[in-house]
Amino acid sequence: MSDEAPLWIPGAERIAVAPLTAFAAAAAKKAGRPLPGYAELHRWSVEDRAGFWDLAWDFCGVVGDKGARVLADGEKMPGAAFFPDARLNFAENLLRKTGSAEAIVFKGEDKVERRLTWDELRALVSQMRQLFVSLGVGPGDRVAAMMPNMPETVAAMLAAAAIGAVFSSCSPDFGEQGVLDRFGQIEPVVFLVPDGYWYGGKAIELAEKVAAIAARLPSVKKVLVVDYLGTSADVAAAVPKAAALADALQSFAAGPLAFERLPFSHPLYILFSSGTTGVPKCIVHSAGGTLLQHLKEHRLHAGLVEGDRFFYFTTCGWMMWNWLVTGLASGATLLLYDGSPFYPDGNAMFDLADAEKMTYFGTSAKFIDSVRKAGL
Repeated sequence: MSDEAPLWIPGAERIAVAPLTAFAAAAAKKAGRPLPGYAELHRWSVEDRAGFWDLAWDFCGVVGDKGARVLADGEKMPGAAFFPDARLNFAENLLRKTGSAEAIVFKGEDKVERRLTWDELRALVSQMRQLFVSLGVGPGDRVAAMMPNMPETVAAMLAAAAIGAVFSSCSPDFGEQGVLDRFGQIEPVVFLVPDGYWYGGKAIELAEKVAAIAARLPSVKKVLVVDYLGTSADVAAAVPKAAALADALQSFAAGPLAFERLPFSHPLYILFSSGTTGVPKCIVHSAGGTLLQHLKEHRLHAGLVEGDRFFYFTTCGWMMWNWLVTGLASGATLLLYDGSPFYPDGNAMFDLADAEKMTYFGTSAKFIDSVRKAGL
């Protein structure tokens, strides 16, 4: 262990207003005994799992019906069930906020910049949900996205979740077989793709790859092409069963959102193992488990609060994308970036942090190592 002092220690004032401090006080009251430090709080959370997660639900303000039971068959593994009587919807919890404040800020290198308010995001989700329903998407159906980290990807996930469909994503820089190894297993009914993407200042066109992948996904009823390079109509015209997303949405007016409340354990996401030992393995994450775990991490560990400007450098092929988007449930503004983190130079992410008044910066160890090696 290093003997070096911590790089930073929060002051007393910051600790006093931290969400974790308020949670610890509520936990001590629920436990009926003092919990003077983090170790004691953690010990209680392990000893009284039902009490901890019951408090986490209430403290984080989960929208839904909690039901009578918090934990059933708690000593079984597998077999334990948290909130077995609960009904909720993941998207409903992420879209509780309305108004003209920014919900999403998107930057695609130095080529594209967009801003969506909460009302605009809700309107887009409403349209996409109606589109999915018109395509026959229902609870349990899979929606697959080979997409950049952009607003339409977030909206598609929320629209799918609102219905109770299962969302799965990867990055458009995946090779053709890499996409098929993943999505070929889950039989998606809708396939969301971009017309291309920007990387290192260059436009990467995807028409041929999209056509090749779609041809080998027989379960897909519709390919929806999102405009990024300005060629979505042309790409859609060249791919069977495809339509430009903007054109497909024109038939649907934004309206009040409808959310299907489903069991806590209802599937939300399909993620995948790395594929280093054969075909990637499917990993299913439940709506309730994902929501409550992310809320716990965001509110208590990250100290995320309404109005924060929340960033994580990630693609849609890494689980940190799923973690990032749940920031909407805390009322945070998502700062999305797609492309090379070193374009036009190594200060790109730091310039973004400064320009957007970023309050939370998340990244990978590889990025930090690259910055260190570059002497930035």
